[in-house]
Amino acid sequence: MDHVFVDRPVAGVAQVTLNLPERMNSMSFDVMVPLRARLRELSDDNDVRAVVLTGAGRGFCSGADQSGERGRMPNTSGLTQATVALRAMEILDEVVLALRGLHQPVIAAVNGAAIGGGLCLALACDIRLAAEGAFFRAAGINNGLTASELGLSYLLPRAIGSSRAFEIMLTGRDVDAAEAERIGLVSRVVTADELLPAAIEVGTRIAGWSRPGVELTKRTLWSGLDAGSLSQHMNAEGLGQLYVRLLTDNFDEAVAARHDGRAPVFRD
Repeated sequence: MDHVFVDRPVAGVAQVTLNLPERMNSMSFDVMVPLRARLRELSDDNDVRAVVLTGAGRGFCSGADQSGERGRMPNTSGLTQATVALRAMEILDEVVLALRGLHQPVIAAVNGAAIGGGLCLALACDIRLAAEGAFFRAAGINNGLTASELGLSYLLPRAIGSSRAFEIMLTGRDVDAAEAERIGLVSRVVTADELLPAAIEVGTRIAGWSRPGVELTKRTLWSGLDAGSLSQHMNAEGLGQLYVRLLTDNFDEAVAARHDGRAPVFRD
């Protein structure tokens, strides 16, 4: 059974669906290994301009699989349990890094529970929309572990601020969709029926802009979160702007399109 589906709902947009609904799309290796492969393929697919990530059934992703059926990891023959554990964590890390490093912007359509590692997947996406029934939980602390996993203690404070992140991670409480929108964890909350159309609409709008403009904007937004100084970041922004301005006709096309009362066509 294929636990990761890739669809093309409209031109330029790929929809990736985690498909283990009976376990709320937990981070079984039968899901995460093919997800890592699909993300790598999509990043190199020049027909894809934006990606939507969602889950089948009631959950977005419930994090660590607690059923005992964690799936099969590749290339573990002859390895001890300690080394297998290291390789397992590496696979999960690579999925989070692949989402962040994808050439195309990624929109998380959070249709239900985003727990533990599932919250990390959502945070690694560039834009997050949520259905009204969705909720978020940093679950490690609830399981007697640390709440820090897969970049969560890095990503969550950058998304919602340090004080809120500390409180949510240390208490282990749930954040419902309404609160998630209020604190900036998601940009919009819609009904369950509206979720995928809304996410695809965002992807379609992104797909209409200049490819290098979009890719450089994504890179610059993420690098700005790590910039050592304002001047350093402004220099990086300026170089990106000059790159597109001098090497394409996009700016002249935008001016002409506004003058003609039409939509611009960016050929980069």
